[in-house]
Amino acid sequence: MDTRPVGVFDSGLGGLSVLREARKILPHENFIFYGDNKNAPYGDKIEEEVEHLSFACADFLVKKGAKAILLACNTATAVSCNKIRHTLSIPVVSIEPSIKPACENPGDGKVLMLATLATTRLERYAALQSRMPDPSRVINIPCIGLTDRIEQGVFGIGQFDDLLDSYLSPYYGIKVDGIVLGCTHYVFIGEAIREFCLRHFDGECRLYDGGEGTARQLGRKLHEFGLENDKGSGEVEFYTSGDREFYLPLFKKLLGMD
Repeated sequence: MDTRPVGVFDSGLGGLSVLREARKILPHENFIFYGDNKNAPYGDKIEEEVEHLSFACADFLVKKGAKAILLACNTATAVSCNKIRHTLSIPVVSIEPSIKPACENPGDGKVLMLATLATTRLERYAALQSRMPDPSRVINIPCIGLTDRIEQGVFGIGQFDDLLDSYLSPYYGIKVDGIVLGCTHYVFIGEAIREFCLRHFDGECRLYDGGEGTARQLGRKLHEFGLENDKGSGEVEFYTSGDREFYLPLFKKLLGMD
């Protein structure tokens, strides 16, 4: 048994959607969450800057005593996960867009992959898409500005229609079987996205995100390395590079801890 916490980081508050799943699946683990809100979003930055910021976040968590790292940012995963994994001596688990379950679900409609500009352009994601049964079924849609609005604490249905219209209007009327939430921030506005898409597309418009699968992989790695904790209570210690007075209550609210 290892009572040390698991470290979780993201470019901002989006990683809390993954942490939420981890607390459900691993209720006896304790966590440290670091949101790099000052530098969010990572998806609009060059690769070198994303890598530098990601290593800084991982280093912060290691110094806080993390026994493992959960990289809860799709952009940071695509840019720097392998390097972080090879640098650290503790397990590193990361999230990726859940296009595999979306593409494996039978249907003749398209799969919309909503993500940051950086994620859709990176080699790691391109390789992932190429392994799908029908890569042409996936439409990659960079959602510039969406993360910024979520970082402001905006989550309501209808409050993103202007941005969604600017991304999706070229495709109105097509059949959409699945919508991949390729940024952890987007999970918090999943219903707003689906409601908008049901108005403009045919098909089921089913949502997919990688939070649950990533949390289960974390559990497997903790077991593999003998790092499980059976006496913790899901406690979370919060840190942010941004305005703590603004973000701490928001962090707790999004985790249902307020």
